[in-house]
Amino acid sequence: MTSQWTREAIAHVAVATHNHAPVIERKDVRQLLPGFDLWDYWPVQERDGRTALIAGGTLYMLLSAPVIGDPDARHGLARIRLMHERDGQWRDLGNLLPDEFSPGSREWSGSAVIDEQHRRVTLYFTAAGHRGEKTISFDQRMFETSAALAIVGDVPGLSNWSEPVECVAPDDKFYASDMAGGGEIGTIKAFRDPFWFRDPHDGAEYILFAASLASSASSWNGVVGVARRYAAGWHLAAPLISADTINNELERPHVICHGGRYYCFWSTQRSVFNPQGPLGPNGMYGMIADAFAGPWRPLNESGLVFANPVDHPVQAYSWQVLGDLSVISFIDRPGLTDNPVDADVARAHFGGAPAPQLRLVLDGEVARLA
Repeated sequence: MTSQWTREAIAHVAVATHNHAPVIERKDVRQLLPGFDLWDYWPVQERDGRTALIAGGTLYMLLSAPVIGDPDARHGLARIRLMHERDGQWRDLGNLLPDEFSPGSREWSGSAVIDEQHRRVTLYFTAAGHRGEKTISFDQRMFETSAALAIVGDVPGLSNWSEPVECVAPDDKFYASDMAGGGEIGTIKAFRDPFWFRDPHDGAEYILFAASLASSASSWNGVVGVARRYAAGWHLAAPLISADTINNELERPHVICHGGRYYCFWSTQRSVFNPQGPLGPNGMYGMIADAFAGPWRPLNESGLVFANPVDHPVQAYSWQVLGDLSVISFIDRPGLTDNPVDADVARAHFGGAPAPQLRLVLDGEVARLA
């Protein structure tokens, strides 16, 4: 059964005392790769959800694009990049996938898992648009591919990628296949951000993803979608969580297990809530369940886990909770009180770099920053 994120829950945001992330200063912006914007990053993980230790550090995948005038235009140029972090030092390993390998015209977010022998890494990613298209489209497809891991000296590398296989396709029963929306950021529909998860209770494998409810008559029809792997492959199931009539995008959803319970987290922005309200801030949201199938209940009554600071509402985005309860994200527009209209202002303030890590404390249905 699908669990609903309700207006009544979101209304608690306005009256609740909730956590705010620390203010990110300009000095916190550490450009890892001059000439490139970096955002939406994720580590290679073990099959039990822990971050994998590879070559003495962490192998990260990030979205990247060359720096251009308007940072919002980076989504039309995005490639997945591979980087290795060890003791706070980052090594750039170049584009993750070969040129002309992805079925899309650009590569968007996903997840990655390594096998128990640390020989192969499997990537789940979003192919946006279609390879070779003349006009950028908003189609989103989710693919699975794997590569051999080799470590030469202290430098890891991935090679010999398998042919990408489309995991699942929108069925217009649960998930809408028309993704154009209004054609602007925040209005396009979703079938993206695949996150691989194995249920420790029974070993079942799932992919969670951001999607749009097919049966909705609302422009705000975001859901956390799910597919389960069977012997014959991945099969779509009804959404895990629905924000129908409330919010358009529940982005980069993911699940961790902690204390015998399941926690589902996602990121969303004030601008993609139904303007009729209630509205929530840019932040990380989540629900808790006693079993993967649910029912799912909003954390902190509202679903809001933490938000950007009130005076810095767009400073960071795209949060992911790791197995040790640390939280990664990227620096978006620190120092601004809203998303700028002027591209020059947006460029001057865009971070395009990893944000300082945070850490969660989970106590049943209460979640807060340490």
